[in-house]
Amino acid sequence: MNLTKPVAEAELRASDADRDRIAEILREALAVGRLDAEEHSERIDLVYRAKTMGELEPLVRDLPVEGGAPGPRPAAAAYAAEPGGALPDQNMVAIFSASTRKGRWRVPSRINAVAVFGSVEIDLTEGIFQQQQVRINVTAIFGSVEIRVPENVTLRSNGSGVLGAFEVETNESVEPDAPVVLVNGYAVLGSVEARAKRGKWLRDLRDDLRGVRRAWQEQRRDERRSLHEHRRDERRERHARWHGDHRD
Repeated sequence: MNLTKPVAEAELRASDADRDRIAEILREALAVGRLDAEEHSERIDLVYRAKTMGELEPLVRDLPVEGGAPGPRPAAAAYAAEPGGALPDQNMVAIFSASTRKGRWRVPSRINAVAVFGSVEIDLTEGIFQQQQVRINVTAIFGSVEIRVPENVTLRSNGSGVLGAFEVETNESVEPDAPVVLVNGYAVLGSVEARAKRGKWLRDLRDDLRGVRRAWQEQRRDERRSLHEHRRDERRERHARWHGDHRD
């Protein structure tokens, strides 16, 4: 094998960021009616199975993007991370034990779950999604991994069971900008189960946090205004007393 021979662009290995950019073009095409739900689902499945750039490019060759020229665009900022940088990967390991993550928590872009003679529970139904793509890598060996997502989140999988069960109840959100949770991995004499939790809907908790911040900022402004008025009244009172003393 000649390692010095240049690699053609189509043969370059695709990164997660490359797949996310192509997925964003497909989501926009679905939103404006260029693709129907079935076509969108078929292409998205191919996106996350693609290994090279040559496999990704044909999936959007017939779709325009902003500016009229086909090609990848930056991911939407609807779920951009808060200032301070991306969240680190979440690692959950259960060896002859149990590991659980639930409630309100900031969901990172990547979660690694390992269950060996143990159990891992990942509940995203009240999670705060700061990005649109979430990848969960699971390994279950004589153990179990259980994943729950909100009903209006897209859930997909690319895994297998070896003398075990790898059961992901795929779910396609009708909202083109909904977060996408992709479950990868395998179960060896164990089980992996992922599905949407009925009745649980994703709320944009980032908006809730913005509301809290706005309320706090308004409270701070009111406090500063009150303090300023109080000091002004004190100055006026001192000024009035000083003039009164001098008149006397």
